[in-house]
Amino acid sequence: MFSQVFYLLRSRSDGKYLTAHPNQDTDESYLLMFREDFEALSYLNKYGADVADRFGVESISGSQLQSLLKRWGFNGVGIVEDPLLPRVEFLIVS
Repeated sequence: MFSQVFYLLRSRSDGKYLTAHPNQDTDESYLLMFREDFEALSYLNKYGADVADRFGVESISGSQLQSLLKRWGFNGVGIVEDPLLPRVEFLIVS
């Protein structure tokens, strides 16, 4: 995971990353990550076409991931396996 490059969706207006909240009973948030930049754009166009122009795609290396998660206070990551279904694998950071 450390040698991979992932792609994130980030708001151009406030700089926040696109996150998932799988458990509505808690405040846990997971950073959504994509394996390819076109997968991030496909996800955005399918589920957020009306706000797609407000987001940009950023790349991040696996080695930078831990510090980003800590800085933003994310509980883990959600790796989007299929952006059109969507199918997401959630991983908790310890």
